[in-house]
Amino acid sequence: MASTHFPMPGRRFVIGVPYGWLLIFFLLPFLILLYISFVDMGNDIHPFKPIWDTSTGLLQLKYENYWSIFRSTEGGPLFQTLYIEAYLRSIWYALCTAVLCLLIGYPFAYFIARSAPSVRPALLMMVMLPFWTSFLLRVYAWKGILADQGVINQLMMAVGLTSEPVQMLYTNVSMLVGMTYVYLPFMILPLYANLVKMDFRLLEAAYDLGTSPFKAFWLITVPLSKAGIVAGFMLVFIPSVGEFVIPSLLGGPENIMIGRVVWDEMFTSNNWPRASALAVVMIGLIVVPLAMYYLYTGDAAEAKH
Repeated sequence: MASTHFPMPGRRFVIGVPYGWLLIFFLLPFLILLYISFVDMGNDIHPFKPIWDTSTGLLQLKYENYWSIFRSTEGGPLFQTLYIEAYLRSIWYALCTAVLCLLIGYPFAYFIARSAPSVRPALLMMVMLPFWTSFLLRVYAWKGILADQGVINQLMMAVGLTSEPVQMLYTNVSMLVGMTYVYLPFMILPLYANLVKMDFRLLEAAYDLGTSPFKAFWLITVPLSKAGIVAGFMLVFIPSVGEFVIPSLLGGPENIMIGRVVWDEMFTSNNWPRASALAVVMIGLIVVPLAMYYLYTGDAAEAKH
């Protein structure tokens, strides 16, 4: 019987392509950011200064770029800086966005998975249809919907619900609405991919044994879709932490997230080392917990086998 394994060169190529992609488009840019975060620009705007002294051969790393993130400029206490507040605010809004996307996206994904196979492609196309439009145009459209003279306010005043426009734009709600709308497909698609493979006869068996629909859903459907929930949550949470466009266009001045802080440091203050340090810390806040989670789940899976 012929072997079904790849030949060794082909197997190495298939495995090497994703590793090469990660090396070029993730690790290399990250190393450049890490390098810039340890230099001292001084009065020179060149961000690629050497970090070693050619006369002594010693490294000259400027840790102040990282220290300034956690220490106030006036010499105040640690962890009470604009940057820490921006990190916490970004994590909070990203968490709220992921939870909202899960609450809204799970019924959508479940409905598509339970629908007839003939209509699933059309339903999936409707989910992916916003990707055919420019990201900026979609966000600007919400400005027109939520503005004081926008569609919602005009409709509310027309039916007599309010006599004057309600402030909806440039608030926490408008920012969460925009982020939830933009990232909702990233939650629906992995959930659908997981739910469509589920054996729904398990639910029928649970009903035959007298289980209520909600209990069957909670004890059978939700555990079997755990992988899709985790994947969708990560796909929404990770980009939401560093989101820049939506908070700038829909959020208020008090909703400054870390993406806007990095932008201001790099292009307004022209402080590339500090901006790079902020980006490195943000990547660490995301990658380290994610790696620990996958390490834990991998060890748990191996322990079961």
